[in-house]
Amino acid sequence: MSADTSAPIRAPEPPAPPPVPRGATARLRASLRRAAPALGLYAAGRLIGLVCLAVWAGRAGKHPRTLLGYSWDSVWYVGIVRHGYDSGLPPDPAKHGAPFSDMAFFPLFPMLMRTLTTVLPLTAVTAGLVVAWLAAGVAAWGIYAVGELLHGRRVGTALVVLWGLLPHAIVQSMAYTEPLLTALAAWSLYAVLTRRWLWAGALAFLAGAARPNGIAVAAAVCCCAAAHLGRRRTARGAGAWRVWAGAALSPLGWLGYLAWVGCRRGSWRGYFAVQDEWGSRFDFGVSVLRFVRSLLISKASFTYFMALAILSVALVLFALLTADRPPLSLLVYTLVLITITFGGSNYFASKPRFLLPAFPLLLPVAIAMARARPRTAVLTGGALAGLSFVYGTYLLAVARIPM
Repeated sequence: MSADTSAPIRAPEPPAPPPVPRGATARLRASLRRAAPALGLYAAGRLIGLVCLAVWAGRAGKHPRTLLGYSWDSVWYVGIVRHGYDSGLPPDPAKHGAPFSDMAFFPLFPMLMRTLTTVLPLTAVTAGLVVAWLAAGVAAWGIYAVGELLHGRRVGTALVVLWGLLPHAIVQSMAYTEPLLTALAAWSLYAVLTRRWLWAGALAFLAGAARPNGIAVAAAVCCCAAAHLGRRRTARGAGAWRVWAGAALSPLGWLGYLAWVGCRRGSWRGYFAVQDEWGSRFDFGVSVLRFVRSLLISKASFTYFMALAILSVALVLFALLTADRPPLSLLVYTLVLITITFGGSNYFASKPRFLLPAFPLLLPVAIAMARARPRTAVLTGGALAGLSFVYGTYLLAVARIPM
């Protein structure tokens, strides 16, 4: 990849800040106008991926809507919408008919699905897809906003395109919670970067109610709030209450759901008992190392080897991101996501999906693409697109391993 070595590392293009419009609505419209080209490229990429999936599904006698909206975890969310928690649970054959608990799934996504089915004539499956697709668009917008704020419009656009062309980006089009978490995380991090502490805390609150690893957003907000107050050498004064309030609010969505499950289970560790039933626990990466060792000496599905490759690249990208000294919020958020992903046991093939919200990992690549010659950037994007479309179709329509 050819690059202009004379360009500064942290700012491939020094952006001229646009005039700041007055009013929140005007600012949002201006932000959306600037993000429109990136969002158009993102939508085009996801649409082509869906066409590839639809063609393959048609040849295999499968329905694309079913694959996208009623596969693996989506089945559980639809069940929660239809029946509530702790009812209609599919049995686990490995446990001789003992059921899993749907309390492993956090409530925000099924709550949004149920809201849609209440106010619109939609089925639960369709509602799940609508929520996920809208969230993916909002996530792409937020990712662009973060990239533009830090490095300019070209990097923001490259960051969005790269996120939409990940090998497992098909998840962004499924009725899964990763698009929702990414949307809440991106805008919460943007709020931290622009010192909007109440917005940062409120969005982190919702992120904690969306997924277990949503606690990464609250960790970023709290660490940045502490650093902000520490730099001021005082916890008092005008505006300090917003910092305190944002930090205090940020983990309550996550903690609130754990408390609710604990009450339902009659134990303070009720949610962790549910995770144990699923075979999922935090063991500091011991299970991951054992699985990788067995993977290297035995035959296994192609999906596992692809997951290993993606996780290895993620570690390299995190090292590059750290070396570039990003803002504390992005560093803490990404570190907590990586720690949870690598430290959790089992579900090795799903770990790339768990890292889907970790979009700051793509910043070093986005900066390189923004500095590269247009031809190089287009060829790189085309290669990534081909991999994403083919592998995404394989994951959903061919492989029979939980995503």
